Amino acid sequence: MKNKLFRSGFISIIGRPNVGKSTLLNKILKEKLAIISNKPQTTRNRILGIRNTEQSQMIFIDTPGIHKPKYRLNEIMVKTAVDTLKEVDVVAFLVEAGDSVGVGDRYIIDTFLNNVRVPVVLIINKIDLVKKENLLPLIGEYNRIRKFAEIIPVSALKGDNVEHLLNVLEGYLPEGPKYYPDDIYTDQPERSIAAEIVREKIINRTKEEIPYSVAVAIEEFKERENGNIYISALIYVERDSQKGIIIGRAGRMLKDIGTEAREGIERLLGAKVFLELSVKVKKDWRSDNRVLKELGYE
Repeated sequence: MKNKLFRSGFISIIGRPNVGKSTLLNKILKEKLAIISNKPQTTRNRILGIRNTEQSQMIFIDTPGIHKPKYRLNEIMVKTAVDTLKEVDVVAFLVEAGDSVGVGDRYIIDTFLNNVRVPVVLIINKIDLVKKENLLPLIGEYNRIRKFAEIIPVSALKGDNVEHLLNVLEGYLPEGPKYYPDDIYTDQPERSIAAEIVREKIINRTKEEIPYSVAVAIEEFKERENGNIYISALIYVERDSQKGIIIGRAGRMLKDIGTEAREGIERLLGAKVFLELSVKVKKDWRSDNRVLKELGYE
């Protein structure tokens, strides 16, 4: 019998901040790869996740939300997302279910997607939050704005219709080889994922400007002879007041962040982890090209 066609390729997940791109990627991979928060602009770098099946290798690129940049960091984030449009086989454009097409979604379509030459699949997320009868008018409105290859409603959080979405995306991939071994689900180094886990715990425990003013650098990542992992992480903030909030009274906040992050990293690595955290003020680091480069954002 003739071998069945094997498909492989790259799929960029783009959209506004906080529409559920990272939640969708985690659901697809069945792994906690991308950090999740209810705060916009949580994802700062492109995150590559790999889904292997018998008939395909689907390589997803989760991107920062496209928004109006305020700092140099935000400019890099938007550029990171837009640049993926030039190097993928399919674009998965994620929007929220709602009453009508938002201004931000129209901006992305008009500015970036109208010039894309590969198939663009529109994914309407968070359908669990709206009435089904409201979806048809929204789909019709998107169809009038642009001709999409497909329009797929999903709930990334609950997993509704995600398998159907994967079948659709797989059908648009070209015939090709496996780019990564079967046992790899990301190209992210373990130390980068560890840094993101620490940042996630900070984001979820703080409010106002602090989640956007925090960066995490892994200074040391060592496996000891007994198999345990030692990690030293430096938390950057922009002001002394932010440092005080993260450390907390008698160091309580920092201790709680460290405990939660250590548990998350241990689940990731499958090993006992010793995590040491410290906090440093780096004024206006979000606009400092040198610091951004050191942190891996450039």
